[in-house]
Amino acid sequence: MDCSRARALVHRFCAGEENWVDSRTIYVGHKEPPPGAEAYIPQRYPDNRIVSSKYTFWNFIPKNLFEQFRRIANFYFLIIFLVQLIIDTPTSPVTSGLPLFFVITVTAIKQGYEDWLRHKADNAMNQCPVHFIQHGKLVRKQSRKLRVGDIVMVKEDETFPCDLIFLSSNRADGTCHVTTASLDGESSHKTHYAVQDTKGFHTEEDIDALHATIECEQPQPDLYKFVGRINVYSDLGDPVVRPLGSENLLLRGATLKNTERIFGVAIYTGMETKMALNYQSKSQKRSAVEKSMNVFLIVYLCILISKALINTTLKYVWQSEPFRDEPWYNQKTESERQRNLFLRAFTDFLAFMVLFNYIIPVSMYVTVEMQKFLGSYFITWDEDMFDEETGEGPLVNTSDLNEELGQVEYIFTDKTGTLTENNMAFKECCIEGHVYVPHVICNGQVLPDSSGIDMIDSSPGISSREREELFFRALCLCHTVQVKDEDHMDGPRKSPDSGKSCVYISSSPDEVALVEGVQRLGFTYLRLKDSYMEILNRDGHIERFELLDVLSFDSVRRRMSVILRSATGEIYLFCKGADSSIFPRVIEGKVDQIRSRVERNAVEGLRTLCVAYKRLAPEEYEAVCGLLQAARVALQDREKKLAEAYEHIEKDLILLGATAVEDRLQEKAADTIEALQKAGIKVWVLTGDKMETAAATCYACRLFRRGTQLLELTTKRIEEQSLHDVLFELSKTVLRCSGSLTRDHFSGLSTDMHDYGLIIDGAALSLIMKPREDGSSANYREVFLDICRNCSAVLCCRMAPLQKAQIVKLIKFSKEHPITLAIGDGANDVSMILEAHVGIGVIGKEGRQAARNSDYAIPKFKHLKKMLLVHGHFYYIRISELVQYFFYKNVCFIFPQFLYQFFCGFSQQTLYDTAYLTLYNISFTSLPILLYSLMEQHVGIDVLKRDPSLYRDVAKNALLRWRVFTYWTILGVFDALVFFFGAYFMFENTTVTSNGQIMTTNTHMMFGNWTFGTLVFTVMVFTVTLKLALDTHYWTWINHFVIWGSLLFYVVFSLLWGGIIWPFLSYQRMYYVFLHLLSCGPAWLGIVLLITVSLLPDVLKKVLCRQLWPTATERTQNTQREDSSPKLAHPASLWSLGAWDPRPMAALHHPAPREQPRALWGSEEHAVLLPTWPP
Repeated sequence: MDCSRARALVHRFCAGEENWVDSRTIYVGHKEPPPGAEAYIPQRYPDNRIVSSKYTFWNFIPKNLFEQFRRIANFYFLIIFLVQLIIDTPTSPVTSGLPLFFVITVTAIKQGYEDWLRHKADNAMNQCPVHFIQHGKLVRKQSRKLRVGDIVMVKEDETFPCDLIFLSSNRADGTCHVTTASLDGESSHKTHYAVQDTKGFHTEEDIDALHATIECEQPQPDLYKFVGRINVYSDLGDPVVRPLGSENLLLRGATLKNTERIFGVAIYTGMETKMALNYQSKSQKRSAVEKSMNVFLIVYLCILISKALINTTLKYVWQSEPFRDEPWYNQKTESERQRNLFLRAFTDFLAFMVLFNYIIPVSMYVTVEMQKFLGSYFITWDEDMFDEETGEGPLVNTSDLNEELGQVEYIFTDKTGTLTENNMAFKECCIEGHVYVPHVICNGQVLPDSSGIDMIDSSPGISSREREELFFRALCLCHTVQVKDEDHMDGPRKSPDSGKSCVYISSSPDEVALVEGVQRLGFTYLRLKDSYMEILNRDGHIERFELLDVLSFDSVRRRMSVILRSATGEIYLFCKGADSSIFPRVIEGKVDQIRSRVERNAVEGLRTLCVAYKRLAPEEYEAVCGLLQAARVALQDREKKLAEAYEHIEKDLILLGATAVEDRLQEKAADTIEALQKAGIKVWVLTGDKMETAAATCYACRLFRRGTQLLELTTKRIEEQSLHDVLFELSKTVLRCSGSLTRDHFSGLSTDMHDYGLIIDGAALSLIMKPREDGSSANYREVFLDICRNCSAVLCCRMAPLQKAQIVKLIKFSKEHPITLAIGDGANDVSMILEAHVGIGVIGKEGRQAARNSDYAIPKFKHLKKMLLVHGHFYYIRISELVQYFFYKNVCFIFPQFLYQFFCGFSQQTLYDTAYLTLYNISFTSLPILLYSLMEQHVGIDVLKRDPSLYRDVAKNALLRWRVFTYWTILGVFDALVFFFGAYFMFENTTVTSNGQIMTTNTHMMFGNWTFGTLVFTVMVFTVTLKLALDTHYWTWINHFVIWGSLLFYVVFSLLWGGIIWPFLSYQRMYYVFLHLLSCGPAWLGIVLLITVSLLPDVLKKVLCRQLWPTATERTQNTQREDSSPKLAHPASLWSLGAWDPRPMAALHHPAPREQPRALWGSEEHAVLLPTWPP
C-alpha cells in the first residue's frame, strides 16, 4: 500500500486548523507532483461551457407548461377545460380551451424566443477560439473544451476565457493591466501581479516546464475575494509556497489591456467561474398591485363558487315539484335519472362553475405582462433622463415593478456618488497645525516650488520643514493610483518638466484627488516600475522608493498603508485613513490642532483623511514580513488573520496632518429632494461618512432646512446617558405635539409645525437592533420607529453596508408596511438595493455593481424625480384602471348569464353564442384597455413635475382599495341588470307561435334565444368600450383607431359570422340572427337607450364628485381645461379648441399664466382671444 497517499488523505481530511474539504487542488498543466510531495488525486471539474439558457430542445414543452400551470389562474382554467371535456357542460370546451391555449402559446413563444437568444449567445461564447499550452507548443481549440489545470495564453484586447491564476506576462515586472467593465462597469485599468516565482517564464517551453500545484477555495460569487496558495516544485528541495489573492486572479469576462500577452492556469471553468455564479437571479419582488390583483381574484373565485352553489340549490328546489322537470329541450335519459342524487348535484355544480367561469379574467395576466413589458420602454426612451455628459440613459432590469414607482413612501439614498458627484477636488491640507491651500492648476502646468501654495496660517519653522515634506511624500506614495499617458506604458517617458501633465487613474476618486492636489503643492507622482515608486520633488529631482508591501484599504479598517524603503535604506510605513481609525493609533503629533481642523472641514461638508507614519527598524520589518506571510498563505480565515496582522502593524504612529477633499453636490439634487418631500415621500440618507460631513451635505441638498430641529441618537450621547433614557427623551420630544400632526407632515414643509430631523450613527443602530437581555429588542425598535415616523428627514451616518440593509428592512416590515425605495451607486449599496421593494442604481464612478443588482438604473440622482413623479404616477394610474376594468367588464359579461338561469329553469342554458364567449376577452375588448394602459395621461407631464403633491392622490394603493373595488363591482352588476332587464322588457309584449318562437306584437318580428343573447351582448360590448372612452383623458389617433375600430370589428364579425354559411360548422345557430336584429328599428333605439342608461350613473358620479369632493388631480384637470380653452369664441372657430385636433391632448395642455387670462368676458373691447398653440 502507498503510505504517502494514505498520509496525504489523512492530512487532507483530518487537518486540525484548516478545513480542506472546502478547498480544491489544481495540478498546473495536469502534471503530477514529485514523488513524496503529496498524493496525486485527480478531480473532476465541469468543462468551460457557459449555460445561461433555461430550456433545451427536449425539455422546453414539459418544463414550460409546468412553470405556466404553476400560476393559479392558468391552473384554474385548465381544470375548467378538463371538466368540460369529462362531463356534459352547457358550453363547448373550446370556449375555455381556446383562450387558455392563446395565453399559454403567447407566453411560451415569448419565453422560447428569449431562451433562443440566450442559446445563441452561449454558443458564440463557447465556440470562440482559445490558445493553450500543450507539450510546449501553442495549440488552438474551442473555449468550451478548456479544463481546470490547462495553461492558457491570452493576447492584448482579448477577454479571459475562464478564471485564471496569473503566471507571467511579457513585462519584466510580471504585471498586466485589466479592465472589468463587463463585470462591474469600472473602465479604469486595474493592475494584476504574476506569481513571484513564475513571472520570469516568458516562453511556451518555460511555462510547460513549470511544476506546481495550486490550493484554493471552492468557487464563490464574490468578485473581489479570492484565497489560495501555490506550491512551486524544483529539484533543489522543498517546494516554495506563495500566497494567492484577488490581485493574482484574472476573471472571466475581463479584458487584457496595455499588455502584449499573459500566461495563466485555469482554476474555475464554465458555470463555476465568478461571472457565471453572478448570473443567479435575485429574489423575486412582487408589487402591491399584483398582491391586490391576487386578492381580488380570490374574491371573484368566491363569488363564482357562490353563484354555482345558489344555482345548483335552486335547481333542485325548482325540480322538487312533481310537475317541474328539465325543460322539454333538455330532457335527461333514464340512466341519468337513476344516478345518485349527490353525484348529480356535484355534476350540476361543476356545470354551473363552467358556465360562470368567465368571471375570472384569464387574459388579464397576459395583458398585464404585455403592459409592463411594453410600458417599460417609455423609461428607456425618455430623452429627459439621458445624460449627455456620460452618454448613459436609464436602464430597466425588471418590468415587474413599474407601478411600484408610483407608490413609494420611503427613499433610502446613499450620499457619495448619489447625492454628490463623486468628483473629488483637493481643497486643503493641514500639516502640524498649518493649513495649505493649493492654487488651481492652470492649463495642465504645475506651478513649481512654493508659488503653488497659499498659506492661511503663518509659515512653519525650519524644524517643521521635514514633517511638511514627509507629509507630501506620504500623499505621493500611499495609494494605488496608476499613471496613464499617451506613450506606451513601458516606453520612454517625457521629462517631467517638459510641460506634459500625468493622467492618473484609480478605482477611488479620492486617491486621484489627493495625488493631483499634492502635485499642485510641488510633489508629483511619476510611476511604479519594477517595484519602485518614483516621485518628482519640489527641486525637480526624482526620488525612488522601493515598494515593500501594501496593506490594502477595506471598509472595516477604513485605512490603508504602504511599507517602503528609501534610497538611504530607511524603511517607512505611511498610513492614511478616516480620523476615527487613525487618531486612536497615534502616539505623537499635534492631535488637538489637527482634530479641530478636521471637525471644521467636516462641518463644511468636506471629506477628510488623516495621514500618519512610523519608521521601521530592519528587525521590525522582518517580523512584519513573517506576520503578513503567515496570514497570507492561510486558506482558512485568511481575512481574519490579515486583519489581526494589520492591527498589530498599524499602531504607535506619528500624526503628520490631514487632507480635505470636496465632493460637489449633484446638479438639481436639492430640487429633487424638495420635490420628493412635497410628494409626501420621506427621504433618509444612509452613508458611511462622519456625522458632520453628512449633516453639511444634508443642509446643502435641503434635506435639513434652517428651521429643522436636529435630534441626535449617537454613540457620544449614549455614552453620556443610557440608550433607554436617550430614546425615551427623544420620543417625548417628537411626540409632544403629535396630536396636532397630520400626515402632511411627511413633506416636512409646514411652517406652523415642528420640523424634526434625526441623526443616528452605526454604533447606536447596533445597540438598538441588538437583542436585550430578556431576548427581545422589539421595544427599542418600536420606540425608534415612532421617533423616525415623526421626523421629516433622517440621516444615518457611519453605516456599514449590512446596516443599510437592516434599516431598510426595519422600515419595510414595520406595522404600516410602507413601500420602500433604495438608491445608490456603489457595491456597498447593493445590500439595501436588494432589500428594498424597489432598488435603483446610479450609473456612477464607483462601478456598476449597484446598477447590475438594481431593478432600475439612472445616470443621475435628479432623474429620480421624473421616474417617480411622472413615470411611476402614470404606471400606477394605468395598471390600476386595467385591473379594475377587467373585473368590471367580466362582471358585466357573466352576471346576465346568472340572471338568465332564473328564466330558463336553471337548465344551464347559455345566453351567448360560443364565438362570443371565446372572443369577448381575446378580441372584442382587449386592445382598447391595453392601449389605455400604455398611453393614458390623466394630467400633463409638465403639471406632474410642477406639482409633486399630485403624487399623494395615488399613494398607499389608493386606486385599488376595497372601496374603489366595490364601486367597480357594483357598477358592473348595475350595468348587467340594465343589459338583461332592458332587453327583457323590450320582449315583454310578445306572442308565442306554434313552433315555439317569439314574435313581438308591434313589429311582428321573430325573436329567439340567440337574438335575446345577441342584443344583450351588443349593448354590453358597446357599453364597456364607451365606459373606457369616458375614462380616457389623453386622446391620440391611436386611441380613436383602437376604440372605434374594436366596435367596428365586432359589428363586422357578427355580420360575417351570422351572414355566411360556414362549411366547417355542423350547425349554425347564429345564422342571420344579427342581421335580423339590426333590421328592427326598435332594436336600434333600444341599444342606444340601454347604453345611455348604463353609462349615466358613472357619468353622474364623476360630475358630482368632481364638483363637490374634487381630488387634487381633478382640480388640476379643471384648471387645465379652463386655462387651455377660451372664455368666448365664435362657433366657426370651435375646431381650434382641439375637439378633433389630430395632435395628442398633452399638446393642448399648456395653461397660460393666471395673471394674464386669454379672454376677458365683459371687458371694454369684448375681445375674443383664441389660444395660441405652442409650436
